[in-house]
Amino acid sequence: MENFISLLAGLGFWNWLAIALVLMALETIIPGVHFLWFGLAAFIVGLLVAIVTSMGMADAFPFPLQVVVFALLSVATVFGVKKLTGAKPNDHHADINAPGSQFIGRILVVEEAIKNGRGKVRAGDSVWLAEGEDAYIGAKVLVTGVNGTALVVTTETEDE
Repeated sequence: MENFISLLAGLGFWNWLAIALVLMALETIIPGVHFLWFGLAAFIVGLLVAIVTSMGMADAFPFPLQVVVFALLSVATVFGVKKLTGAKPNDHHADINAPGSQFIGRILVVEEAIKNGRGKVRAGDSVWLAEGEDAYIGAKVLVTGVNGTALVVTTETEDE
């Protein structure tokens, strides 16, 4: 094991640049797994090793310290990018099994009069079942919820 570590340490910055390229290539094969940010961390460590070596202070940045810096930079790049981009958990499909929920809070027009609590409203190019207070054709209603495949609506008043 010591021979392997001394081999890696002897390669200098080239091993970090090779690791960076491999990780970045993996990102193209397996996208979305953060290999890009680990590759960026390896690239930065490679640059640091190259700078320190060119200054004649290679002993000041031994291989175990390089690994620690790589680990810290990996964590910093992965979480830093998430923080900067405002990345959130994959919740953009949270309402995929709740048809009609995208209309909550919108004002729609009654297509078929709502009588005895049931009617139809137009939402874009579709007509949806509606439940709520009685309303005439052409009336504007506010979608307040969804009940199965029917939109729950309330009538809009003049002062709203």
